[in-house]
Amino acid sequence: MSHTEAAPGSSLSAHRRGRELAEAADGRTADVLVVGLGATGAGAALDAAARGLDVVAVDAHDLAFGTSRWSSKLIHGGLRYLASAQFDVAHESAVERGVLMTRTAPHLVAAQPFVLPLTPLVSRAQATLAWAGLRAGDVLRLAARTPRQVLPAPRRLSATEARHLAPSVRAAGLRGGLLSWDGKVTDDARLVTALTRTAAAHGARVLTRVRALELTGTGARIRDELTGEEGEIRARAVINATGVWAGALTDGIRIRPSRGTHLVLRSERLGALPAGLHIPIPGETNRFVLVLPQGDGRVYVGLTDEPVDGAVPDVPEVPEADIGFLLDVLGSALDTPVSRDEVVGAFAGLRPLLDTSAPEDPAGAPRTSDISRRHAVLTSPDGVTTVVGGKLTTYRRMAQDAVDAAAGARGLRAAPSPTAALPLVGAAAPARLRALPAPRRLVRRYGTEAVAVHALAARDPALAEPVLPGHPVTRAELLWAVRHEGALDESDLLDRRTRIGVVPQDRVQALPTARDVLGRAAAVHP
Repeated sequence: MSHTEAAPGSSLSAHRRGRELAEAADGRTADVLVVGLGATGAGAALDAAARGLDVVAVDAHDLAFGTSRWSSKLIHGGLRYLASAQFDVAHESAVERGVLMTRTAPHLVAAQPFVLPLTPLVSRAQATLAWAGLRAGDVLRLAARTPRQVLPAPRRLSATEARHLAPSVRAAGLRGGLLSWDGKVTDDARLVTALTRTAAAHGARVLTRVRALELTGTGARIRDELTGEEGEIRARAVINATGVWAGALTDGIRIRPSRGTHLVLRSERLGALPAGLHIPIPGETNRFVLVLPQGDGRVYVGLTDEPVDGAVPDVPEVPEADIGFLLDVLGSALDTPVSRDEVVGAFAGLRPLLDTSAPEDPAGAPRTSDISRRHAVLTSPDGVTTVVGGKLTTYRRMAQDAVDAAAGARGLRAAPSPTAALPLVGAAAPARLRALPAPRRLVRRYGTEAVAVHALAARDPALAEPVLPGHPVTRAELLWAVRHEGALDESDLLDRRTRIGVVPQDRVQALPTARDVLGRAAAVHP
């Protein structure tokens, strides 16, 4: 691959979408149709295509439109699942974290330090329990064979060390802290984009703005949301990977959505944050509010775990009760509490938890925070395979299990999954990534393709300009997203390919630039 080009065959564009939609709906029969292009659906499209199957993957909106873009951006090692004796889920999480960090996406997933400050609100017994948990988490790392140089060991901190790593924490009564490490993805939506483009490089037809109106075991009735035209995509196997919306397409699937809310603060509000924070939730033994520096001038604070009833919205709203709860817990550890007007944005995602309670006894259902994060793969009587549950960290294993089940149910001959060792677009060994002649921020977002993105800006000074003052994203990144990452409109650019849109004020300011870049791209490639 040239330093100024995208990975061969991986570029997604409006032109490619139009051509491949026509091919997919022309009466031919694909091997696999995947519905939903979040992390699991994109992972399933890649898994099936990498096995040599003919794949079509559709989404009613855009890549990572649903739950996958609303995560904490953490690639968890499974520590919290040990506390609830979900040892298999914990081990699976640790293994999948290691796969991402060492083989498939080391450009996107790196070690993130966290400090648990031992404030007067954290009893010595709680601190002892937390330290035991961190040590157990390190045993999980060892069992998953993730090298120590990838994830350092946890250790105790003095009060001075804790204040150095978390200067905004209240000094009065601080006994020290506990330092731990976990995986963090640069951007969850970028992970989905890399997955989808890698699937496209293996021949998958990736179709955004294509809604599945009805699913059967032999395909789907679909509608092109850009034109309103309806048609049919035929397939030998169908995978429903639509997350919290899965029950709307397949009978018998009962989802119990759980809302996870995050606040967005300006970085200067909490000062320099060399590490994230774990702040214990009062009255809970194994739940924390996380403070997550993003490296783009923002800090996320999350997250809640609240059940959601009724219709599932496309974009969940954030209730004031969630904001107040997170601010209260955050304030319990800070020198100066954060006020409501310092919250510049907020977002919520809905976890697609499988409801296994008795339908006639909803009162006996467990709290959503207590429902297992183990995923499930279910095949309907008419042959549709649905994958639900799980979490971002284990998307690859969920996808592999879904393709295994779909191929088995429909009699498809498929090779074993190769995705545990298949690098995503942009991936390379850490030494090669460090040597790339491109800014570190771009390397963490684009991997080896950072050189090509940087070259765009070098050739045209106008493209080197930031999209808005004080934010690092440049016009070149927006143009790259249109040319190679399938971005079709301003929302794709600002809300998913970049995360400018999580601050509404920034989004409004950036809209004219996004429209200008889209117009520029259309003029070159009408």
